[in-house]
This record gives sequence, structure tokens and C-alpha cells, in this order.
Amino acid sequence: MGFLLCEPKSATCTHLSELSDISHDRVNRFLQRENVAPKDLFLEAAARLILEGGTLFVDDTVRDKPYTHDTALVGHDDSGKHHKTVKGINLITLYYTDMKGYNLPVNVRICDPADGKTQNDYFVDRLKQVLA
Repeated sequence: MGFLLCEPKSATCTHLSELSDISHDRVNRFLQRENVAPKDLFLEAAARLILEGGTLFVDDTVRDKPYTHDTALVGHDDSGKHHKTVKGINLITLYYTDMKGYNLPVNVRICDPADGKTQNDYFVDRLKQVLA
């Protein structure tokens, strides 16, 4: 579930199955059957990753919501795509790329404007969780 929620390019059971060497039908059945958290899915995928010598990197993404009424999670954030401030939902995602080039999200957080935290604060929180 975590992979499918935060994969920025190809969030499909087929793409996850290609990365994990499991059939997409099996991934789909698993997601329908289980109540999984992102950590559960990462632990499942971790057995297929080389967890030494890889790279951990952060991505902040703004999911544009220009027509959404103001809600708790919709804020105004800088967008690299639009090169200006846009209305949307801001996500901070940590990705791990192993020595074979497999890339999986390992932690994701929706930034809540009410928290009063900066993107750097969210990044440090995510990093501490991954390294714990």
C-alpha cells in the first residue's frame, strides 16, 4: 500500500510486481485481503533489497489541488513543477535505492500546515524513523 500511495511515476500493482518479482495478481489479492501499513509493505520488500551501500533520498511533492476548497491538508506550497506557489497537498517521501538500482519508498508523510513544521522538520522526522 505504501508503495502504491507514494510512487510518483508508476503506482500500479504491475510496477510493484516488477520490482518485487511477485505477480501483480498476487500483489492485488494481498492488498484486498490485508489491512497493511506502509511499514508492513516495506518489510515485505526489504527482503528483496540490498540494504547496505544504497542511497536514501528525499522527495517533496505537491499534489496540485487548485479547485479544492480549503481543508486541513490543503495548503499553499512552492512547486518545482510550476516554479511558483500552488494550492495543494505536500508530501515528503523517503526513497531507498539499493546497489542493483531497485528504488522503493520507505517512508511517506503528508505535511499538515497546522503542525507549523517546515519541510526540513518533516524530513528529519522521517529520517529518524527510517534509521530507528
